[in-house]
Amino acid sequence: MTTDQTIQVAMWSGPRNISTAMMRSFENRADCFVWDEPFYAAYLNATGLKHPMHEQVIAAGITDWDQVKNEVTDPAPGGEQIFYQKHMSHHMIPGFDRNWIHGVTNCFLIRRPENVLASYAAKREEVTLRDIGFIEQAEIFNMVADQLGKAPPVIDANDVLANPKTLLPTLCTALDIAFDPAMMSWPPGLRDSDGVWASHWYNAVEKSTKFTPPREDTARSALPSHLADIAEQATPAYEALAKYRIK
Repeated sequence: MTTDQTIQVAMWSGPRNISTAMMRSFENRADCFVWDEPFYAAYLNATGLKHPMHEQVIAAGITDWDQVKNEVTDPAPGGEQIFYQKHMSHHMIPGFDRNWIHGVTNCFLIRRPENVLASYAAKREEVTLRDIGFIEQAEIFNMVADQLGKAPPVIDANDVLANPKTLLPTLCTALDIAFDPAMMSWPPGLRDSDGVWASHWYNAVEKSTKFTPPREDTARSALPSHLADIAEQATPAYEALAKYRIK
């Protein structure tokens, strides 16, 4: 197990996954510093997209992606052994150099596109395939796998929710870190480490204290047609990673 240096854990996800709950789980460790969506402000500043609270996100974050790239590859600001980074795959837009990704320990959190879209549409009216990051997540996965010569760790949200007692220790082993039982639960409420956008997006996780059993999957036929089309486009990328998921 790694004990003498910082391990930067980059967890790649899309929106409306259990990414914030995973961040809570890691933050409850005594040896971990977390960073919530490091590239979000740079992404919004570069694209001009009008996300909820976009002005506050840009004002509160770092808009120079090169500066963010340097900071996420540095040791944890608090000196902790683990530097956990909650990354959104779609933040890696063309023009953002991805080579820094080879310098961190990468893992991938996936969720069925139908479930993502049903949740995302409840928070933001407009949604495109690009907004949910499936294509970019697959690109990053392939890049990392090519470097490693094997698949990096992949976890599915439903698997984590259904069996965290097995999935979390197995994930830690795959990341070459010790499992800490403190990861199984956390106090309710928001955190100083949460992004400024937490008041809009984190209503459910704010009330949470642990991983709870997954809800029934959303059927594609239950989605409006434009969302069903996006789900169909995203499915090949989801399935490409799902075959490597930790079970």
